[in-house]
Amino acid sequence: MGLPLLSLIVFTPAVGAAVLMFLRSDNAVRWTALCATLLDLALCIAMLTSFDTTTHVMQFRETHPWVPALGITYALGVDGISALFVFLTALLGSICVLASWVAIDRKVKEFMVSLLVMQALMLGVFCALDLFLFYVFWEAMLIPMYLIIGVWGGEGRVYAAFKFFLYTLAGSVLFLIGVIVLYFNGGETFDILALTAQDLPFRIQSWLFFSFLVAFAVKVPMVPVHTWLPDAHVQAPTAGSIILAGVLLKMGAYGFLRFSLPMLPEASVYYSTLMLALSALAIVYGGLLALAQDDLKKLVAYSSISHMGFVTLGIFALNLRGLEGGILQMFNHGVTTGALFLLVGLIYERTHTRSMADYGGLMKAAPVYTAFLALFTLSSMALPGTNSFVGELLVLSGGFAANLTVGAAAVLGALLGAAYLLGMYGKVALGPASVNARFKIRDVNAREMVAILPLALFVLWVGFYPKPFLGIIDASVKHLMVQVHGNGSGQ
Repeated sequence: MGLPLLSLIVFTPAVGAAVLMFLRSDNAVRWTALCATLLDLALCIAMLTSFDTTTHVMQFRETHPWVPALGITYALGVDGISALFVFLTALLGSICVLASWVAIDRKVKEFMVSLLVMQALMLGVFCALDLFLFYVFWEAMLIPMYLIIGVWGGEGRVYAAFKFFLYTLAGSVLFLIGVIVLYFNGGETFDILALTAQDLPFRIQSWLFFSFLVAFAVKVPMVPVHTWLPDAHVQAPTAGSIILAGVLLKMGAYGFLRFSLPMLPEASVYYSTLMLALSALAIVYGGLLALAQDDLKKLVAYSSISHMGFVTLGIFALNLRGLEGGILQMFNHGVTTGALFLLVGLIYERTHTRSMADYGGLMKAAPVYTAFLALFTLSSMALPGTNSFVGELLVLSGGFAANLTVGAAAVLGALLGAAYLLGMYGKVALGPASVNARFKIRDVNAREMVAILPLALFVLWVGFYPKPFLGIIDASVKHLMVQVHGNGSGQ
């Protein structure tokens, strides 16, 4: 249509945040924020419906000079990999506003502004085709997330916010050094597509691989740089946890897909065994940590470490099945874990406790709530018929093809997942029916249903009919295979 569609998608939340600054009523702020996120979601749906799944080339491209003297441009574009996460970001943005409707009752305007700015910056990361622009979006994300945790979080919010900020800033500093080295060794350009076409010496690739690895590993997060995550999740408000698990953790994996694999193919292949080992460690260690938790939110947080281990395992299996499974599992994790954090937040609003020992018999007190909890628990376990089953099956298939030992460790992690998730559901939903008498819990209301239902839809849609989602990423993943292996080998 000749419209700058990606610019509209990226900056609609930012414009919404600017409008909020002039509103005085908290209700007006909430409704305006919701309208901005829904408009953004509608634009993303329009983008997906016009998306050409037969090609790997960047679509809806926009390029404008920004700092010509340094070769910096305002360049946006999406391929099959990034388009899926642009949509996921917009979807979760709307859900975060609904989840905060009652939970955030102080400084509502400031919270919604932070949330919308955060959404705009995350969308910018997925759309940027200029490395300098990417870094600006990447680094600026820290500020609204720091505020969301530090201002509206729990009792330990200041400690959690500082820890989150310091870990991610440390990784970003190394990333910046890597960007500068890449600029001078890649023809003094920040054009991501041009840098991808460069054939860098293996020594430079190795240095850049580890420079990028630290930044991306912190964001994923991979063991041993994962310790900021449980604190951030436990202290963050519900919307903060949803956006953190649903989108922010994907930034690290997206960095591997956009930079490490296509720009540093020799180093990615050479160090793939190390990355597979770290992924297997995250899967098993995260599962063991989750198994030991009594705090419901901590359990879901540690499960994220394990599930993101499956994502990096799929990516560094460096074969077609593993890559497609890892990317699909990124989307699935955003849906399922975002939904679990939403449900944890809803029950916390009613009880003001997250200890599973305080629950029991919730099924009788809130049958609709526990039905949704069962669905998302089964999805997190990768039960056939749910979204995670498709992604995890592809990841395990690719993992076994790459390394039998790593594949076996991943299966152990899946068994641990079943153990802690079934144990959690048993403690929360089953047992003596005392929870209603103690807390006088009400079931989900209409607003909460509106937030939950889209996520439930995607759990079942991807589970029973994954073809449209795999179709979006297929051409881009096959092209990535060619970039890594030269001739597409390893399929």
